Amino acid sequence: MLLNLAMWLQGLNPEWGFLRVFQYLTFRATMAAVTALLIGLVLGPFVIRKLTELKVGQPIREYGMQTHLAKRGTPTMGGALILLAIGLSTLLWFDWANRFVWIVMIVTTGFGAIGWVDDWRKVVLKDPEGMRSREKYFWQSVIGLFAAIYLAFNVSEVNALRVLELFANWVASGFSNELPPKADLIVPFFKTISYPLGVWGFIVLTYIVIVGTSNAVNLTDGLDGLAIMPVVMVSGALGIFAYVTGNAVFAKYLQLPHIPGAGELLVFCAALSGAGLAFLWFNAYPAQVFMGDVGALALGGALGTIAVIVRQEIVLAFMGGVFVVEALSVMAQVSYFKYTKRKYGEGRRILLMAPLHHHFEKSGWKETQVVVRFWIITMLLCLLGLSTLKLR
Repeated sequence: MLLNLAMWLQGLNPEWGFLRVFQYLTFRATMAAVTALLIGLVLGPFVIRKLTELKVGQPIREYGMQTHLAKRGTPTMGGALILLAIGLSTLLWFDWANRFVWIVMIVTTGFGAIGWVDDWRKVVLKDPEGMRSREKYFWQSVIGLFAAIYLAFNVSEVNALRVLELFANWVASGFSNELPPKADLIVPFFKTISYPLGVWGFIVLTYIVIVGTSNAVNLTDGLDGLAIMPVVMVSGALGIFAYVTGNAVFAKYLQLPHIPGAGELLVFCAALSGAGLAFLWFNAYPAQVFMGDVGALALGGALGTIAVIVRQEIVLAFMGGVFVVEALSVMAQVSYFKYTKRKYGEGRRILLMAPLHHHFEKSGWKETQVVVRFWIITMLLCLLGLSTLKLR
């Protein structure tokens, strides 16, 4: 919005050349981060106070970690603060004509709405199950498939007219034609290795990445500050990929596909990082507020969507390795428990408790140790992911 306003004012008075600074993507991204940070810090106490008045306290399961029982009653659904800061900051600083930022915001809002309903049922309606798994997965699938179909054609072309042309050709070919090379699955650390996905392959992969990342971040959100800092770091790294991918010169030099318009995602990533740091101010141990599903599902969906647009799905798995391992730990624990119950009549466990962060707590690690060590691991993985820009 401010970009359009600055351009309009400059058109009225050409002497206001200083307004050209709004055309610089790096300036707007920096300001988006600062704006989101300030919004989060200023509104944080008000949001926490209102959540406390609404009695939306976090329920703590009796069979969980006994050290967590003291957290019972801490307000949850604080992810709404993150989404509010991201939304306001992004709307202020990004180019409203950019189609990629809009789809990321739609996915983020959609997954946030699912999380809000789930949290509301749990903490307000006192339904311990919240939104049923099938219902939650259904709505995640609707949003994920919508985004996947939209991106399959928009990533491949430069404007809406070309997108419609590509879609028409796909329909005319009997839904079988391939996508341009820029939509291939890129294998990191190799210059020329990529795999053509085709339309259907692109849609399936995108759906898995978006829905999978959303649920993985949600499973990670179990300790004070554990999920939000890795989200901030991965978002910052994806912002760099977005900037490079959206710049024709940098993309050619680093042998990455050039996706016109992708660079504007740097503004969203910066806003997400700023909002995340503001939330961490209140979520650091001992937490004053929890993110809840409204935040975790939305942020995970956002990261997955951005990774698809900048064609870095595999790199996202590297940088978000903590999220991946947390999700796999739950899948392995549940699968093994069901298998052994069928075979031996009683369920057995691989881990002391799932997700993985609870296993380390059961092993004797303090909560703060688990959190900081997972942060360090994520930082190293993000550096590894960024190294793929040059090590090819």
